[in-house]
Amino acid sequence: QVQLVESGGGLVQAGGSLRLSCVISGSIFSIDDMGWYRQAPGKQRELVAHITSGGSTNYADSVKGRFTISRDNIKNTVSLRINSLKAEDTAVYYCNADVRLRVAEPLRDYWGQGTQVTVSS
Repeated sequence: QVQLVESGGGLVQAGGSLRLSCVISGSIFSIDDMGWYRQAPGKQRELVAHITSGGSTNYADSVKGRFTISRDNIKNTVSLRINSLKAEDTAVYYCNADVRLRVAEPLRDYWGQGTQVTVSS
């Protein structure tokens, strides 16, 4: 059973920083793309950062220059450094991974349960 577990969320003041981490575990053959999404109350879930298996990254315009995504292909982790936090960054942050369970099967999306980031102002 594949599991993704996020950590690192919390309550911080505007202008502060956080580092979110996600660990992928289970019976896994390989992991392709990974990403971080967020969802604020009353809004749709949105992609904030994406990283390919080769390390190429993309960011939502709202977080460019402030968020940095990284991955460790040995430990099966993906992290998100968040700097210069704004009130509008308040949301539940979810990690996502495209996982191949077995060599002959296609990639499948897996999601974590989310971690709450609350920015006070």
